[in-house]
Amino acid sequence: MATWTIATLERHVSDGGVIVAHWRVTESETVGEDTYSASSYGTCGFSYDPEDPSFVPYDDLTEEVVMGWVWEEVDQEATEAALAANIAEQKDPVTVDGVPW
Repeated sequence: MATWTIATLERHVSDGGVIVAHWRVTESETVGEDTYSASSYGTCGFSYDPEDPSFVPYDDLTEEVVMGWVWEEVDQEATEAALAANIAEQKDPVTVDGVPW
């Protein structure tokens, strides 16, 4: 199961309006004694109107609210599928590196 988090927010000091959310998603799978993991990091930019009734002051924000904004911009299902594919390739690689000596 993927874990999504907000790493940090960028906001205007004057009114607390959030303009950028930095997000991270991680997934891992343990098979026997081996643990495979994958992650992705990104940002989403926002515009806002502090007079809009749906405006949420910075001090009242929750991670769930901001994740909702992120998921309006980022394809959650596709992102998680890409992490799962990365882990599947780690478990059963199609290429490897090294030298024969």
